[in-house]
Amino acid sequence: MTGCADKLIRVFHPTGKLRRTIRGSTDVVRALCKLPANHTSGAQFASAGNDATIRLWTLEGVEVAQLHGHENFIYSLASLPSGELVSSSEDRTVRIWNGDQCVQTITHPAISVWSVAVCADNGDIVTGASDRIVRIFSRSKDRQAPPSVLQAFDESVKTSAIPQQSMGNINKHDLPGPEFLQQKSGTKDGQVQMIKESNGSVSAYQWSTAASQWVNVGTVVDVAGGSGGRKITYNEKDYDYVFDVDIEDGKPPLKLPYNATQNPYEVARKFISDNELPLSYVDQVANFIISNTQGTVIGEQQTAPPGSDPWGTESRYRPGDVDVAPGPATPAKPRILPQTQYLAIATAQYRTIQKKLEEFNQQLIADGRKDLSLNPSGLETLAATLKQLEAASGKPDDSIPLLPEGVDIATKVITSWPVDKRLPGYDLLRIMAAASGVTVTRTSSGDKTIVDILAASDVFSAEAPINSTMLAVRTMANLFMNSHGRTVMDGEWEKVHALVEPFMATKNRNLIVAITTLYINYAVLLIAGGDSHDTHRATTLLDELITIVNLATDAEALYRALVGVGTLLSLGQDFRDVAQDTLDIGKAMARAEKQGIEPRIKSVVKEIRAGLS
Repeated sequence: MTGCADKLIRVFHPTGKLRRTIRGSTDVVRALCKLPANHTSGAQFASAGNDATIRLWTLEGVEVAQLHGHENFIYSLASLPSGELVSSSEDRTVRIWNGDQCVQTITHPAISVWSVAVCADNGDIVTGASDRIVRIFSRSKDRQAPPSVLQAFDESVKTSAIPQQSMGNINKHDLPGPEFLQQKSGTKDGQVQMIKESNGSVSAYQWSTAASQWVNVGTVVDVAGGSGGRKITYNEKDYDYVFDVDIEDGKPPLKLPYNATQNPYEVARKFISDNELPLSYVDQVANFIISNTQGTVIGEQQTAPPGSDPWGTESRYRPGDVDVAPGPATPAKPRILPQTQYLAIATAQYRTIQKKLEEFNQQLIADGRKDLSLNPSGLETLAATLKQLEAASGKPDDSIPLLPEGVDIATKVITSWPVDKRLPGYDLLRIMAAASGVTVTRTSSGDKTIVDILAASDVFSAEAPINSTMLAVRTMANLFMNSHGRTVMDGEWEKVHALVEPFMATKNRNLIVAITTLYINYAVLLIAGGDSHDTHRATTLLDELITIVNLATDAEALYRALVGVGTLLSLGQDFRDVAQDTLDIGKAMARAEKQGIEPRIKSVVKEIRAGLS
């Protein structure tokens, strides 16, 4: 029996003679599966494909039932010993069907789940996904992974980025808030509900019938491209995505065009070659592409001319696409350690920041809080400051001095506005810190540093919104981008450490990445000091980075923590001896190598071990 791009299913005699052609599928047939005898539906096999529908058939070609639930191409089908059916799809999910009902949905932190198979002996399910990870799922508690592994999997699904275009038209203003999740249940397993979070972001939640609860399966991001069909023109070609990539401080971001049908690693290698960048960036760029396009549709159908391959040159399933083939005479990777350049997290949506501040300001006025609101002059200063920031983002450090009043506006927002309206103020301060250290290290009065102001805003309290805390840490990391900011951060180390230390074990991916970036910058500052470095500070930083290495489940956080560790260990043999006597670095490296499957993580672990030997 075969399924084909011509939408037909053909049944052949063992001799090779065609016995029957079954019509009824509305699109490419990608998967077929034999059903167990006496299946409750009376069907004998199942088919699925590009129309996102599973069909149950008799061998005579009679369609018995249709199973609806998947939202994109279905790539693979398998049958459980219980008689249930399992399917995997381009919508990132594996679904289990009992009769014609979906009874469980397993969302993967990948672009697509290519294949699913079943162990006939115990009913365990094996999946292969576009992130090159094979996963095994079991109903038997004896074979299930430890709670920490299950939690890490759930967290990776939760932090997945879902392009808004793949979710259809979303009107954020009409979306329900988090209270919906407590007030209403789903109507079927796998049902997706968009929720507007308290910080303004949009999350996708999926109903789990088994757990009787809504499960967070990712954050919806506003990125052009994906299944929405909206293309971006770059260099006279159309792309699904055109990213801005900050590679070198003080220079405009580089453009990274990408189509959803391309191999991220091939695109990354071309990007590195075109821009004459170190080969060590390949994995970082590829993972950036993967993490920012998860959930998009790969292999969208194109209108093909008569007589052409109906699969299309880019639409067919090619397992080899996920492999990274070594190029001829690949140069040896340059050393990663020690890190010698300060890192910034400075990409910003300037118009969005201005719009949110103006919107919140108007709400304060409507609530009769003119004492807190910005006056017309303040709004003009805000607009002028953001205009300068946007212009300065493409120029060398300190080339465009900022209006000192802009710092005062950000300070007023984060210290006097209601807590739920402060987020854009922290974002404004963050990009100001990266743009110019002359005016942002202190307020116009000059009596307090930005660290003092952040501390006074209570953003590091346990009750503060986690995204505000994350932006505050990013602000401090960005202060390292110029000499004035480095002077402030050097002098404020004890205060900064006291503010950040309580968040070492946070599960928030963006916050832990911000903390590791901040600590990398402190490590670079120590390296720059040579033999005169502060050993106590270096030991404290190393201890806490090792803690993050031992706890991190996110690849980027783990990688940055390792870079910080390796940079500090380059301070000299005396410091390495002290560090090895007081810290179990070897155990942390073993955990990192086991946790991090990416080549860049294994490379930096290898360098650290070589430096310790």
